[in-house]
Amino acid sequence: MSADAAARTGPDEPERPDGPDEPDGPDEPGEQPEEPEAKGVVSAPGPEGEPVRTTRRFPRVTRDTARPEGGGRAAGSDAPAPARQWPLLTVLVAAGVGLLLVALDVTRVGLLVIGAALIAGAVMRWWVRSVGMLAVRSRFTDMVTYGVLGVAITLLALMVQPKPWLEIPFLEDLVHFTVR
Repeated sequence: MSADAAARTGPDEPERPDGPDEPDGPDEPGEQPEEPEAKGVVSAPGPEGEPVRTTRRFPRVTRDTARPEGGGRAAGSDAPAPARQWPLLTVLVAAGVGLLLVALDVTRVGLLVIGAALIAGAVMRWWVRSVGMLAVRSRFTDMVTYGVLGVAITLLALMVQPKPWLEIPFLEDLVHFTVR
């Protein structure tokens, strides 16, 4: 397949058996053929000779993508890297301390620290304007994700057996009903 045919048909599409619609070179020496411009992936010229988008695939290079909401830094560019990402580092350090406590067999307290770290991440995502890489999706999605996971881990840590700090009667009945 020639380079011109590959550019018109795309990398995954076979070359048409009837050959290219346009001549390979200019009609006269020194004259360049005019090629219509189109945005996106163009596979073949349409009936009027204008390019037609014949694939639903996204182009390999995008030029109009919006900057992610969390793409900004939490501190100025003159600050060192850890200072620029303090919200994420706060959550990661707290979760790391919680994991260390779990490893040292202080399970309930370690899980409470992990849950509190995620809840703190949700609060920071809501309250702090620029949170750096703590922002993954939209503000609402991040807050709900961090908040639900933090509350779930905290509640489960409070209900750990033996001697739970929090007893929810219907959950015990549910467990006995499902695990006979």
